[in-house]
Amino acid sequence: MSPGPAIQVESLYKSFRRVRLKRDYTTLKSLLLRPAAARGEKPGRIEVLKGLDLRVEPGEMVGLIGRNGSGKSTLLKIMAGIYKPSRGRVVLRGRVSSLIELGAGFHPDFSGRENIFLNGTILGLRREEIQARFDNIVRFAELEEFIDSPVRTYSSGMYVRLGFSVAVNVNPDILLVDEVLAVGDEAFSHKCEDKINEFKRAGKTILLVTHDLNAVERFCQRAVWLEGGLIQAEGEPLKVIDAYRQFVAQREDAQMTSQARPENQASDRWGDGQATLTEVSVLDQSGQRRGVFGPGEGLRVRLSYRLRAPLEDIVFGVALAKADGGLVYGVNTGLDRLEIKALPLEGEVECLFQRQDLTDGTYFVDAAAHARDGRAYDYWTRCASFAVRSGLEDAGVYRLPHEWKLP
Repeated sequence: MSPGPAIQVESLYKSFRRVRLKRDYTTLKSLLLRPAAARGEKPGRIEVLKGLDLRVEPGEMVGLIGRNGSGKSTLLKIMAGIYKPSRGRVVLRGRVSSLIELGAGFHPDFSGRENIFLNGTILGLRREEIQARFDNIVRFAELEEFIDSPVRTYSSGMYVRLGFSVAVNVNPDILLVDEVLAVGDEAFSHKCEDKINEFKRAGKTILLVTHDLNAVERFCQRAVWLEGGLIQAEGEPLKVIDAYRQFVAQREDAQMTSQARPENQASDRWGDGQATLTEVSVLDQSGQRRGVFGPGEGLRVRLSYRLRAPLEDIVFGVALAKADGGLVYGVNTGLDRLEIKALPLEGEVECLFQRQDLTDGTYFVDAAAHARDGRAYDYWTRCASFAVRSGLEDAGVYRLPHEWKLP
C-alpha cells in the first residue's frame, strides 16, 4: 500500500435531486400521458454531506455514529463506489470490501455457488482467487448442504450469512461495515464478532456504521459523530458516545415536554396562582442542564417561582413518573418537615437527589407549589423530562444494589 492514511476524505459534498410527485395519477399510462403533471414542483436538491473531512489511519477501527439522515450510509456508499461525490474527493489505499446491504449483488435464480463467484468478481477477485477461498466461504456461512440451491430458496438469515462470508473472505485491507455485524442467529453473530477481532489483530482498517453504541465501545479505537452531514465530534468512543447521547436526550426532552403539556390543556396545570412556577429544570450535580443520566448519577430539580404576596404556608413538591404515568417517587418540603418562612417574592428552590438508580427509560417531572392544607397554588404535570441510559437490561423501575454469591 502507498504511504498515508488508509481512508482520506477531503471537503466531501453529496446532494441528491428531490422531486415531489403530485398524486393525481394512479397508473403508468397516466404518468406517461401527463408527465408534466406528474413532476409537480420544480426539482430541488437535498444536501446530505456538506464539506466533510475525515482521516482514518491504517489498522484503525473507527465507529461512525449519528441519527438517521445524518449522512453515515451515504458516506460509506461513496467510499464503496456506489455513489459519486458531488464535490470533494475520497482516497482509499488498499483493497476494499464493503458489507453494505449484504447480498445486494446476488441473483435470486443463481445458486449459492454461482453467486459466490459473481459477488467475488464484483469485489475485485480473480476466478482463481475465488476458487481458493470457496471452501472457507461456504464453511463460514454454514451452507454446505444448500450451496447448489437457488438463493431465492434461502431464508433471510442464510442470505445475509452468505453475503457476510463472501465479503470478509476477500481479505481486504479496508473493510466498510454498515449495520451488519449481528447477522443470523446468536451463534453466527459471535462468529462475526470473532472475524472482526481477527481483522483488527491483522492490522486491517475498519469503518463501522452502526446504531449499536455498545458495539462501538467494544470494538472501536475512535468514534466519529455525524450530524447534518458534518462531523460534530470525534475521539475516544466513550466521550463521543456520551456527547451524542446527551444531544439525543435533549432533543427527546424538548419534544416530549412540549407534547406532555400542550398549551390548550388546562388539566396539565392548575392552581389559584398565588404562587407560580415559572420554570422547572433538570440539572446535574454541578448545576448544568442535562437530558440524560448514567446509572447512579445524582440530579437536581430546580423550581423557579414567583409569589403575588408573601406566603407563610407554602410547600414545594417534586414527583418523578414513568412515561406510562406510573409514579416512581414523590416528595415535598412538608413531608420532609421543612418550614419555609420569609420567602422572597421571586427565587429558586432545588430538590437534590444525591443518586438515582433508575433503570433505562424516560422519566417525567411533576412539580407543585401548594398550601399546607393541600390547596394548589400551581400544580404542573410533565413540566420536564430526562432519560436514564445505563446500558443494562434490568426489569422494573429501580435498580436495587445487589450482588450474587455463586458456589
